[in-house]
Amino acid sequence: MKLTGAQMLWECLVREGVSTVFGYPGGAILPAYDAMLEYPIRHVLSRHEQGAAHMADGYARASGKVGVAVATSGPGATNLTTGIATAMLDSSPTVFITGQVPSALLGTDAFQEVDVTGITLPITKHNALVTDVRQLARTLREAFLIARSGRPGPVLVDVCKDVQQATADFEWPETVELPGLHEPRAPRTADLARAAELLSRAERPLILAGHGVVKSGAAELLRVLAENARAIRACRRAVGENL
Repeated sequence: MKLTGAQMLWECLVREGVSTVFGYPGGAILPAYDAMLEYPIRHVLSRHEQGAAHMADGYARASGKVGVAVATSGPGATNLTTGIATAMLDSSPTVFITGQVPSALLGTDAFQEVDVTGITLPITKHNALVTDVRQLARTLREAFLIARSGRPGPVLVDVCKDVQQATADFEWPETVELPGLHEPRAPRTADLARAAELLSRAERPLILAGHGVVKSGAAELLRVLAENARAIRACRRAVGENL
């Protein structure tokens, strides 16, 4: 089916399971805002783009889903940076979508033109500038995959205004393969056996568990490990007392 880039944006978000976005409109992102009314997505209007970024971060932490924030070009995009950096440092799965000046005006110091991909390069897992409407769906699909995978974090997609207004056939990529992005492999049985042996021999084992335990959903497994380790130590003490 043929869609405008603005429609593709929301179509992709719906297919990614997004139901709520946070943002503040502006000139370069207005085509997307006009198309939003056609889709079942709730928009939470912030008073400032930085607030939208923090809202998306908090939403991701509370729900476990990818948080999404939307802003316009120039100052709208740069106002997101504190929230983006927070999401990066705290491993929050977030996607930030910003409007950009028309592709023909890139590099001309056009009104509210800012190199937002360059600015956010150090504080995102990945970012992309979309200048061709035919690349929009795949770029957004990749953005959500990267934001969720491995150590979660923020991804920014900068979309030129003419891309939002252009029309093309919408093709949803069911699968995406990215170089360097692989599912973690299961540990080797020999390594697990060695770890269990060392743990059973420890006299005063100490577990230092970071936020990654929560992010990976391993809290229950960690509890079981701690309880089993305690039981093993209790058995060793009992045997020693009876000798």
